[in-house]
Amino acid sequence: MVMEISTSDMKRVQLFEVIGRVDSTNAAELGSAMDKSVDDGKTNLVLDLGGVEYMSSAGLREMVRVLKRVKRTGGDLRIANPSERVREVLELAGLDSIFEIYPTQVEAVGSF
Repeated sequence: MVMEISTSDMKRVQLFEVIGRVDSTNAAELGSAMDKSVDDGKTNLVLDLGGVEYMSSAGLREMVRVLKRVKRTGGDLRIANPSERVREVLELAGLDSIFEIYPTQVEAVGSF
């Protein structure tokens, strides 16, 4: 299954809903989508990973890279609704202590 990214512009937040597999073949595409928002001045990002069935280290690297970038400008990248598998990967990589993770999209968006 390919990865699909849909973007929604909320009041103070750019929301990314990701569906499918995030791996070395398409992780850069996810990074580019988030970079475009940051380039447009939107530095409060929420990544909804509820529909992601697989996340590779390449996907994690893009998330960490964008997190560092938005933090430099006073923004943040928060994660909403990670699938069970993605949550496990985040915990194994120790990234659950770096990212703020929320059980729902509404809570993540509302946290800004």
